[in-house]
Amino acid sequence: MLKAVLFDFGQTLVDSAGGFRAAEKRVQRQLFERLDGVPWDDFIEQYRGARTRYQKASNFSRRELWRAVLAFWGDDPDELLVEQWETQYWAEVRRSSQPFPETERVLNELQAEYRLGLITNTQGQGSEGSHRMSRFPEFRDRFDTIVVAGEAGVPPKPDPLPFSLCLGELAVGRDEAVYVGDDWDIDIKGAVNAGIRAIWLKHHTVRRNWPCVETTVPVITSLEELLRLDELIRT
Repeated sequence: MLKAVLFDFGQTLVDSAGGFRAAEKRVQRQLFERLDGVPWDDFIEQYRGARTRYQKASNFSRRELWRAVLAFWGDDPDELLVEQWETQYWAEVRRSSQPFPETERVLNELQAEYRLGLITNTQGQGSEGSHRMSRFPEFRDRFDTIVVAGEAGVPPKPDPLPFSLCLGELAVGRDEAVYVGDDWDIDIKGAVNAGIRAIWLKHHTVRRNWPCVETTVPVITSLEELLRLDELIRT
């Protein structure tokens, strides 16, 4: 019997895609302008390659990524400057993060029937408690427990530990929960590898190149589809 619904945060409950794109473009330009004589095409190829490697290693530290990119070209920026870049980056993401139009109504309806949990990665932000979720204090009243993976010694998703911690705090078993997330590798594979059923949200308003994979995991394009949750998890 299903007792709990667990959620990711970014691109699942809120749309931050525009902010991430703008923040990425800003920091790419800041890094590139430090590198005299380096062609843009060479720089951006190195940047994107390094970003992919860090993401696959579940390392979401922007500072480490940027330092690694600059180190490739022999540059070692001052720590205060890197901190300033990071502050600007997350401020831009926070400003642009907005709940999907249906988020509040869907959470309200699910809350009446299920225990709700939130498992989100810190994404390498500078300090504990600085997650952009802080812009939405009303969400804290919707969830029975919130796990910010990557803080307080908890490894980030897709590690199974944050999923297990959330289940433990909700006092529900793996077969009594379902996890809803947008990222195939971090959310969906992470939940499945932790023994939890998953639902893949590929929101119709998000501009993104979704991975082409064959899966039996239910796929939805709006949170509203969770209002027929029993039907989804039977398929």
